[in-house]
Amino acid sequence: STEDDARIGRRAARCEEREEKILGMFKRWYESRILPGLLNSLMKSPDMTEIRRRWVPEASGDVIEIGVGSGLNLPFYQSGARVFAVDPSEELQVFAREVAEKSGTIVDFCAQSGESIPADDKQFDSAVITWTMCTIPNPNNALIEIKRVLKPGGRVYFAEHGLSPEVGVAKWQHRINGIWKPLAGGCNLNRRPDQMLEEAGFTIDHMEKGHIRGPKFATYTYQGFATA
Repeated sequence: STEDDARIGRRAARCEEREEKILGMFKRWYESRILPGLLNSLMKSPDMTEIRRRWVPEASGDVIEIGVGSGLNLPFYQSGARVFAVDPSEELQVFAREVAEKSGTIVDFCAQSGESIPADDKQFDSAVITWTMCTIPNPNNALIEIKRVLKPGGRVYFAEHGLSPEVGVAKWQHRINGIWKPLAGGCNLNRRPDQMLEEAGFTIDHMEKGHIRGPKFATYTYQGFATA
């Protein structure tokens, strides 16, 4: 009957609402309790650490770092560098504040997305972005913001993973991206950091590309520097 159908429909709607609530609770628990520590561990690979050691000291003066995460870049800044560290994850910033204290790096933390930077035009001498553009919902907006707050001729030093030129690897990157993204805090496997920099108005002065050690679908790396 129509009444029975309506009753069944209401019951199904309640079940769906309950499932969505449970999934939402699990997502919040995973992102606040599990993911920060997991990311902090995964981002400490020897190859990634060596890349940080190579590029981060090149940034000097007043530096803006987008996606500071757990602060793994902070020990590598030059003495005297002043870092404005932007990241929306307050959970990861708990790790970063401890690193800053131990390393002695001067850091001003900002719990905000890089898509809207609370800073004046032409405020910073240089910028650092490492393994960040894969995660920002609108990376083009973030890069335009970085360009806005950099002084003319200021450099952005970058190290990002993205789409592999190997056809077989790229196919897998596209195929599993939808599954990988929620598990890895919004990380996309198939973006092109070099294209995004150029589209935002940066000139890439130097770039090296290639796989570092680890699963090929997540380790094709673009590293170098670009000028605003």
